[in-house]
Amino acid sequence: MFIVFSGPSGSGKNTIINELQKRRKNFYVLTKSTGTTRAPRESDKENDTYVYMTKEEFEQGIKDGIFYEYENVHGNYYGTFLKRLEFAAESEEEYVRDIDVNGNASLKKFFAGKCKMLSVFIDVPQDVLRKRLAKRGDDPADIEKRISRGAYERSRKDEYDLVVDNIDLETTVQTISDFIDKAKATK
Repeated sequence: MFIVFSGPSGSGKNTIINELQKRRKNFYVLTKSTGTTRAPRESDKENDTYVYMTKEEFEQGIKDGIFYEYENVHGNYYGTFLKRLEFAAESEEEYVRDIDVNGNASLKKFFAGKCKMLSVFIDVPQDVLRKRLAKRGDDPADIEKRISRGAYERSRKDEYDLVVDNIDLETTVQTISDFIDKAKATK
């Protein structure tokens, strides 16, 4: 099973994923599945999700066909490595990725007929987003860019199997875990 998490920057996707990893057996982040040209954040040291690339390396990867899909988000490239998706499609485990709304649509096409895919949209009020982004050290111009992008992302949340407002972490994690269990029971 492959599970996609999307939502505005600062909505808590990675915090939720980390909590689900602690609570669910066979629940894994698909590591090294995304290449990006953005600079690493301090918090990225804890996770093994990105391969950091120069713009030139990324564009060569596009030419070489190593990405299933890629986007330019907030002025940086992000792309999903095709080989990692093929690995996840063949696995019996629960693999999860945090991906933007355009990537979600792309992955639905990729996994159709290969394995079950669930999509979860994490939302949070805009004032809470702004506070979270400021707390993690994003600069004001970057915060405004991410808030603006959040409006676009919210306009596509009806494309998801589950939409959760992340107000209380415990409730959010339990809701998502129950949703995954129900989906697994209806193979």
